[in-house]
Amino acid sequence: MKVIDKIALVLIIIGAINWGLIGLFRFNLVELIFGDMTVLARIIYTLVGISGLWGIKLLFED
Repeated sequence: MKVIDKIALVLIIIGAINWGLIGLFRFNLVELIFGDMTVLARIIYTLVGISGLWGIKLLFED
């Protein structure tokens, strides 16, 4: 597994945990750490979204 694949996987896991916290407890960890839709929070959300798209590629690799 390439380094970029591992980074993407970590970000996907972070995003999944955050969504789980939102769904179960209405608790947004990203907003707690970085603020409500600050530039840094938006960057994190963007990186997680791009990682999700990268994860699609990982599904089809051998």
